[in-house]
Amino acid sequence: MELKTVLFAFALTLFAGLATGIGGALSLLTKKTNTKFLSMALGFSAGVMLYVSFVEIFPKAQEALTAELGNTYGAWATVGAFFLGIFLIAVIDKLVPSTENPHEIHTVEEMDGKSESHKTNLMRMGLFTALAVGIHNFPEGLATFIAALSDPQLGIPIAAAIAIHNIPEGIAVAVPVFYATGSRKKAFKLSFLSGLSEPIGALVGYLFLFRFFNDLTLGIVFAAVAGIMVYISLDELLPSAREYGEPHLSIYGLVAGMAVMAISLLLFM
Repeated sequence: MELKTVLFAFALTLFAGLATGIGGALSLLTKKTNTKFLSMALGFSAGVMLYVSFVEIFPKAQEALTAELGNTYGAWATVGAFFLGIFLIAVIDKLVPSTENPHEIHTVEEMDGKSESHKTNLMRMGLFTALAVGIHNFPEGLATFIAALSDPQLGIPIAAAIAIHNIPEGIAVAVPVFYATGSRKKAFKLSFLSGLSEPIGALVGYLFLFRFFNDLTLGIVFAAVAGIMVYISLDELLPSAREYGEPHLSIYGLVAGMAVMAISLLLFM
C-alpha cells in the first residue's frame, strides 16, 4: 500500500477528529447556538453515512468476502461483521455514563453557573465529557481511516460527515469548561484535544492491522465499519438533529446528505 495513500487517509482522520475544536470555537465566539443549522448539518451527516454504508461499503465488504470464502460463507461473514461493528460501538456507548455522554444536547445559552459548587460540577462535566468524546471517537477514527485507505474518494465525504458529527461534541466539552473556569483558552484547548483520539484510533488500527491486510481482513473490517456508521447515524446523529431543531429539518438534511453522496458516487464511477 502506497505511503501517499496512508498519509492521505490519516490526514482525513485528523481533520475529522479535530473538528471538535470547531464546535468549541463556535460555542465560545457566539452568544447563541444556531440550532437549525446544527439540526440540518447533523441530519446531512447521517444521510451521508447511511447511504455510503449500505450502498458502497457493505457491498464492497461482501464482494471481498465472497471472493475469499464463497457466496454462502462470504455473505454470512459480511452480515456477521456488520452486526459485530454495531455491537462494539453499542458496548462502548453503554460504558459511558449518560451524564457525561457527549451526545447529550448542550447549547451556549444553557450554562451560566455562578456558585463555586456549580462551577466545580461544570468542570467535572467538561472533563468527563472530553474523556467520553475520546472513547467514542476511537472507533470512529478507525472507521474513517479504513474507508479512506480502501478508497480515498470515498474517504473524503465520510471524513466530512464525521467532522460535522464532531462539532456538537466540541460544544459539549467547551461550554461547561468555559463557565467553570472563565477561560476561553482552556475550554477551546480541551475541546480541540478531545478529538485527538480519532487519529490515534486510526494509527493504532493501522499498526495492528497492517501486517494482516488482505481481502479477507479488509472485508471483515469494512463490514464492521458499515455497522459502526449505521449505529452512529441512528443512535447519535438523527436523535441529536431532532432535538436541536424541528423534526422536519433533520429529515431534510438526511435526504440532502443521501442525494449529495449518491451524486458524488455517480460522478466518480
